[in-house]
Amino acid sequence: MFFGASRVKTTAGRVANKAGFQNAFKNGGKTAGLNLQRGFQGWANVPMGPPDPIFGISEAFKKDDFAKKMNLGVGAYRDDAGKPYVLPSVRTAETEILKQDLDKEYLSITGDNGFREEATRMAYGDVYDSIRNRLVAAQSVSGTGALLLSSRFFSKFYPSNDIYISNPTWGNHKNVFSNAGLNIKEYRYYNPVTKGLDIEGMLTDLSKAPNSSIVLLHACAHNPTGVDPSHAQWNDILRVVREKGHFVLMDMAYQGFASGNFARDAYATQLFASNNVPMFLCQSFAKNMGLYGERVGCFSSLTASPEEAARFESQLKILVRASYSNPPVHGARIASFILKNSDLRAQWAGEVKGMASRIISMRQTLRSILENDLKSKHGWKHITDQIGMFCYTGLKPEQVETLSRDYHIYLTKNGRISIAGINTSNVRYLAEAIHNVTSN
Repeated sequence: MFFGASRVKTTAGRVANKAGFQNAFKNGGKTAGLNLQRGFQGWANVPMGPPDPIFGISEAFKKDDFAKKMNLGVGAYRDDAGKPYVLPSVRTAETEILKQDLDKEYLSITGDNGFREEATRMAYGDVYDSIRNRLVAAQSVSGTGALLLSSRFFSKFYPSNDIYISNPTWGNHKNVFSNAGLNIKEYRYYNPVTKGLDIEGMLTDLSKAPNSSIVLLHACAHNPTGVDPSHAQWNDILRVVREKGHFVLMDMAYQGFASGNFARDAYATQLFASNNVPMFLCQSFAKNMGLYGERVGCFSSLTASPEEAARFESQLKILVRASYSNPPVHGARIASFILKNSDLRAQWAGEVKGMASRIISMRQTLRSILENDLKSKHGWKHITDQIGMFCYTGLKPEQVETLSRDYHIYLTKNGRISIAGINTSNVRYLAEAIHNVTSN
């Protein structure tokens, strides 16, 4: 009786409130002390934020109705017809998973166990078995989520709030780290004259950084430059890191996409792990499995001992719980299924090699047209020297603006282009446009 009366009273109150709001709108927002026109004033000081540079490019591209328009800003693979590509291995995995009639229950806080083991084994390779009892891993919301966990752990526990990042680096690095309260410092990386690696500047800056600084390194296919250290240069970087006692944050978003070979692209990760350098590793399966919208990633930490690993994991779970509680299940199941199935994994490796090969082919074609067909007065060797999805063209901001305004070719202001957006039907159009804006 009491429950029923309360329910009637509550329902009646909702009806009265609804009627009051309806009357308020009819009366211009004014009724019985209610003024909806005035609105809530608490957010009056919130400024308009700038649009995201990458997604802003995609929005401009979508609004353009020019037949030959090109989107070279977004870092997503496209096939030679310019269409999004779902890997056949992923389709097969999804089909087989559906047959299992699995539930949709929550994963554990650190995610799918099989996925975490296979992901870290792929990243650490031959070193994995020797460090597995000191390795802590958590499935993350793609690579960005792994970086978020890293930044929050640094902010909460690491004695220094300074993090050294390459100049330039992926634009979202600064957003993630600054929002966690870290102080961003830069080390030299790209040489605009040679359009290659400024290894001397990099080593000098890392040597001058205070001992035990946090240093962000790109494992392979550096974003945005496409410039990677050689094995000998990685060894030099390792030497400085060890001498200074730096803590390494390794961002691995493109394993397999640089060379087409997973082990080769993991050289730096395995080098630092085998030398027991304290490190975090942030992996993404967005690019190499095409799981962009599934947000599949993995965070891992190489600790000093199993006892330290247990303490670290306890705190990591607290951070995950407070961030997103636990990770999504579907994408992790796809990745785990592929990684565990030897035949499907071999098929996937072939597909990744095919994607990497197509990108390399587009680099070669673009350079050839510029140098051989159009007789450009500029050197374009850096197009084929660089590696991975992106090319740092050396185009100036005003030239980028002309490309978008006059040729409907969209790219970031720093001249970075996504080679994955080039195909056999538009590469000549791009080459001619680049030649035109660089000939004056």
